[in-house]
Amino acid sequence: MYWDMDAVDEPIAYKLLAATIMPRPIAWVVTQDREGRLNAAPYSFFNAMGSEPPTVVLGIQSDTGRGFKDTAANIHATGEFLINLVPEAMVEAMNVTALDAPVGMNELEIAGLETLPSTHIKPPRIKGSPVAFECQLLTSVVTGPYQTVVIGRVKAVHIEDRYVLNPERAHIDTPALGLVGRSFGASYVRTGDTFELARPSWATWTGKGKT
Repeated sequence: MYWDMDAVDEPIAYKLLAATIMPRPIAWVVTQDREGRLNAAPYSFFNAMGSEPPTVVLGIQSDTGRGFKDTAANIHATGEFLINLVPEAMVEAMNVTALDAPVGMNELEIAGLETLPSTHIKPPRIKGSPVAFECQLLTSVVTGPYQTVVIGRVKAVHIEDRYVLNPERAHIDTPALGLVGRSFGASYVRTGDTFELARPSWATWTGKGKT
């Protein structure tokens, strides 16, 4: 089957992308507007894009009928955002923050979530999330009517102590984080089902080096 993406309606384009590009990590984003009002929302068009400098990317679609979503508007206004990762134990609260709440509503309060202070930026971390990234805006690209791609520089990483096996070598007990990701439709995936596959080197591939 073939789809010309210039000819399909947006809902079809979204379904084709979301049903095939999976699993997708979830960025549970906290932002703050210029008046100090907090906003929280999950986004699965998200990933790490580099380590020198540490960089993440976040795709934010338009808010139908309203323009930029609060998250995008706040990032454009302040240049700051906080990304929390989502453990399975917090998926219900995360889902509540996906409400189409009116502008200015604090989804953290609606979901009954507590916060912890950040170190470099004003938006706080969500208490209970095992991993949080403090981000400053590097640049953003408006890719469509009120749709934007945000590129952020990670200024600090917070990981709960119990998941850190070796601080000096940054060895993390990743399976114990219990993170979830998005799949297709309303489905989610657990990150515990993994397998090992060593990356080959050219020397071993050609049989000229040690095996």
